[in-house]
Amino acid sequence: MAGPYPDGSPEALEVRAFTPQIGPPGEDPVTGSLNASLAQWLLATGRITAPYVASQGAALGRRGRVHISRDDDGQVWVGGGTVTCISGAVELG
Repeated sequence: MAGPYPDGSPEALEVRAFTPQIGPPGEDPVTGSLNASLAQWLLATGRITAPYVASQGAALGRRGRVHISRDDDGQVWVGGGTVTCISGAVELG
């Protein structure tokens, strides 16, 4: 789900990602892969132009900013700051 901010706002839109797999509250605060998919559709249909910034997580009190750009070949790029919450290693054996 996405909705636009008013003209002149630092963010172009607010994105929300709901899923039953994330137990309460059932919403992912910031999702790069969702923003990448959404950007491809929004750009292809002319609903938005790149570059732009999407806000996500505001309703959860965990607002993040996702920076969307597109290169000369039409490839969509997603960027923004990150925080490592979990780290580890996988042993194959």
